[in-house]
Amino acid sequence: MENLHLTLKEKGYKRIKFKISKTQHLLIKGKINGIEGTFILDTGASNSCVDFEGIERFELSADDSDTKAAGAGGIGMTTQTSVKNTLRLGHWKDKNLGLVIFDMSHVNEALRQYKAKPVHGILGADILMKGKAIIDYYNHCVYLK
Repeated sequence: MENLHLTLKEKGYKRIKFKISKTQHLLIKGKINGIEGTFILDTGASNSCVDFEGIERFELSADDSDTKAAGAGGIGMTTQTSVKNTLRLGHWKDKNLGLVIFDMSHVNEALRQYKAKPVHGILGADILMKGKAIIDYYNHCVYLK
């Protein structure tokens, strides 16, 4: 396909650029409830999440959860949830974002060890599937519908 961008634009997709960090993570800027943050775009994360500090930063209404989080940093981590949030990535918008909230200090500590900047959260497969994502690694962008 000669021009992926034009083809996808015609089909209603929005292009959102990302950067690749020193740690080879895909970093994307976005806004939760109108407040900017930096997020890892993670195809392996089932749910989008933010750190406990994100409750105040992104003005989240958080509820306790019986679900325990598991990830690269461990298992059995206490979580909270927040529903009905707004996510904006470029010109793409989701008005019903659900978030898992847990201690992401291990994620940011690992990034600091590689002299990479910390992140506010992770955007996972829930967003990628909802937006029918197409990731263009070569041009450093993701397309969401």
